[in-house]
Amino acid sequence: MINKSVLVSIVTPAFNSSEFIIYTYESIKSQSISNWELLITDDCSSDNTLNVLKKLSETDNRVKVFKNKINSGAAVSRNNSISHSKGKYIAFIDSDDLWLPSKLETQIEFMENNLVDFSFTSYELVDSNGFLLNKIVDCHGIKSVSYDDMLRKKATLGCSTVMLRRTAFDDISMPLIRTGQDYGLWLKLLKTGVNAYLIPDVLTQYRILPDSISRNKMKKAKRQWQIYREIEKLPLLKSIECFCFYAWRAVFRK
Repeated sequence: MINKSVLVSIVTPAFNSSEFIIYTYESIKSQSISNWELLITDDCSSDNTLNVLKKLSETDNRVKVFKNKINSGAAVSRNNSISHSKGKYIAFIDSDDLWLPSKLETQIEFMENNLVDFSFTSYELVDSNGFLLNKIVDCHGIKSVSYDDMLRKKATLGCSTVMLRRTAFDDISMPLIRTGQDYGLWLKLLKTGVNAYLIPDVLTQYRILPDSISRNKMKKAKRQWQIYREIEKLPLLKSIECFCFYAWRAVFRK
């Protein structure tokens, strides 16, 4: 049994998310543990997102809403939410993704019982209407990943599946890049010598949207190379080696 009084800080960036954010919130509200705070930073949405969030915060005092002064990207939004967090654990969920009801409890129990500081779970893909796409990610039999494993993209580490023990890390801020900032953070944390441990249960649903930046393979490849060279500052040959692993897995991983 876990101590259900342990506070979990849930970090969410929001931009023009009014269509899906309610479903994300409901999946959090339906968790088997209730001691959480949801820290959402709106990135100057042009739709009704901010009004929706304010209404949620008025009916549920666990929801705390912030707003960027200018449109700044998901890294700035997440970092702002992290700076206001108070929980023993920090969990991430994007504003269109969903958690299964046992997600938080399962992950905390795993981390408490095994003295793990960094964990992630398997997840499944759904379409814009929430229908399953019959694709499960990070279910290929690994136990954990190291920094070198992550450079080679041995696992995906979906952002909405990750949970961190706050006191294990000095700096949980994401690098200030427009895309791939979650991957950049995982590398920074793994570089300290910890491993990220997989819970091989589907506890998250990742929504695939037609206009998602993460669906553009060319942009993803350019981002990957940028992280190797500019963020991690890997030598050229090391970058080429890691990029070849990344490209191979992007094509052939099931």
